[in-house]
Amino acid sequence: MKKKLLYSFFAVTLLLTSCNKDLLDITNPNAPTTDTFWKTPEDAQLGLNAAYNMFSKPGSWSRWIYFRYDLTSDEGFSKSPWNALKEWTRFIYFNYNFWPGNGLMWRDHYKAIFRCNQVLDNVPGIEFEDQAEKAQILAQAKFLRAFYYYNLALMFDNVPLVLNVPNLDDNPEQKTEAEVFAQVKLDLQEAANDLPEQWGSSELGRITKGAALALLGKVHMQMHEWQEAKDAFSWLVEGAGASHYDLVANFRDNFLHTTENNIESVFEIQFSDINPNDPWAASDKPNPNVGSNRAQFFAPRGIGWSDGQVRRWLVDEFKKEPTVDGQIDLRLRYSIFYPEIQSDYPGEKIYGRDWRTRWGSDCFFRKYQRDYYLEREDYFSPINFRVIRYADVLLCYAECLAELSGGAPPALAVQCVDRVRERAGLPKLANSTLYSSVVNSKTDFLKRLQMERTLELCLESVRWADLKRWKLWDSADGLNELISRDPDFTYFVPGKSSRIPIPQSEVDNNPNLNQNPMY
Repeated sequence: MKKKLLYSFFAVTLLLTSCNKDLLDITNPNAPTTDTFWKTPEDAQLGLNAAYNMFSKPGSWSRWIYFRYDLTSDEGFSKSPWNALKEWTRFIYFNYNFWPGNGLMWRDHYKAIFRCNQVLDNVPGIEFEDQAEKAQILAQAKFLRAFYYYNLALMFDNVPLVLNVPNLDDNPEQKTEAEVFAQVKLDLQEAANDLPEQWGSSELGRITKGAALALLGKVHMQMHEWQEAKDAFSWLVEGAGASHYDLVANFRDNFLHTTENNIESVFEIQFSDINPNDPWAASDKPNPNVGSNRAQFFAPRGIGWSDGQVRRWLVDEFKKEPTVDGQIDLRLRYSIFYPEIQSDYPGEKIYGRDWRTRWGSDCFFRKYQRDYYLEREDYFSPINFRVIRYADVLLCYAECLAELSGGAPPALAVQCVDRVRERAGLPKLANSTLYSSVVNSKTDFLKRLQMERTLELCLESVRWADLKRWKLWDSADGLNELISRDPDFTYFVPGKSSRIPIPQSEVDNNPNLNQNPMY
């Protein structure tokens, strides 16, 4: 199924039940109901497409989730004139019903889960001639449900676990992060068993076995289940899946709309500028905007809203170690706009412009920006978001191998890191004039790996999960390290700020739901 087809169909209308007023029982003749839908394989596919469509909603991967994953980490920050939005990226929460901060993400994540549950509840009863097709539809729905719960657990920790289409009067019980992750792991393992290793060219964008195993490995890592994580990643690195993935030669190809769904992509969200309609509308009307809004919010002032910016320490970190030919790490050029970019790379332009005085010493996102073919941003970026790249998998695998080792990191762990470094033009770790000693110490290797991950993956919405896994903020030294890079962490309260408050309206409406601790 082509990328655009994922957006051609939308949610199945929910048939309201348990209502005693005849007026509210009127059926819309233009919309399907549960009595008329979920009858054929085509219905099953349409229902699954509706679940995929949730990626383009503002509380999902179109807009607001980047404010949590990128700006709240030590890589980014906000100087937005919208003070409430800025404060949410600094661990300051005055309003527990702040719509962009937690309300929209809560709503759209559970809306996506509802659509997945519709598929999982109804498709088993549909007759298919091709049983493999049926199994693959169910497997994709399980992955999508798992992915949304994974994000909810990373953001909120303790959330309701809804595994069937609910009734209107249901009050689902709250579960711990560990309980949510347990269900996520179950869904992902079952999905991996039935997903294909690859789809045909007309079906690019669908979930694969490799995506399910990679996300499964990440979940195990968050739980510090290193052997289980290693086992999940192994298929992609040392097993049959290794033939499907590799690093692309050109680092920048991971962030362009002209080189999407390439060999480095493990899990990629499909965006399109086919419908440049109202970017603020979140409804399921025909022909909605299915582009990404991220670039508009993170572009430099005068080109976009500049609600999100990059911490300067990242630029300095890129410049610490020269490449084997004495140049600057090539990843810096395509990751960040920074004041001296045009002196470092003569002829470089920022959206066709020279660096402006108005930008001063500020640094801005370059990954996923459209400076290579536009002069300003809008709300309709067609650049797919690569949620999991193979470079990420290699670095995760290195972390697992090192965590399982008793002394020096295994040779394969070092090799995985070296593959990523060499693509950037850097020497192998053992040949590095700065970091060669880390190959002889598990502790030093793991600490260096933290920086290797951010140099490769900065501003790609993985840093928050990394920080949460490493728990730097659990010690005074670790928190001070974060503060030294990002002064917003002075507002971080251990035991509290690693999660965001649940929307208070949800707590008030559900007697089985408690506000998160310390809020």
